[in-house]
Amino acid sequence: MKQNGLHRRAVLATVTGIFATFLFAHAGLGQDRNDRNDDDEHDRARQALQDGLILPLADILAMVKDRLGGEIIGVKLESEDGRYVYEFKVLQLSGRVREIYVNAMNGEILKVEDD
Repeated sequence: MKQNGLHRRAVLATVTGIFATFLFAHAGLGQDRNDRNDDDEHDRARQALQDGLILPLADILAMVKDRLGGEIIGVKLESEDGRYVYEFKVLQLSGRVREIYVNAMNGEILKVEDD
C-alpha cells in the first residue's frame, strides 16, 4: 500500500513538471532557441520518416510498449552510431525512471539505463 502511494506521488510530480514545462514554453516564456531546436527536431524526424529511415512512433510503440515495464513519460528521437534511436523515459512502479533506447527502424530494444 505504501509503494502505491509513492508511485502516485512520483507520477504526480512528473506530470506537474511536464505541465509546468508546457505552460512556460507555450506562454512565451521559453527561449526562442529552444523553440527553433524543437522545430528542427520535428523536421528531422519527419524527413527521416519520409526517407524510410525510421518507422512511425505509433508502430514502434505497438511493438515495444508491453516490454518497457512502466509508464512512458517522455520520448526523443536521436541519432546514435549512424542509426536513429527512440529514447523512451519510462516511470516504473518503483518510482525509478529508466531510459530505454529502441532502434527506430525495427523496434529492437538496444539498451536500458537507470536515469
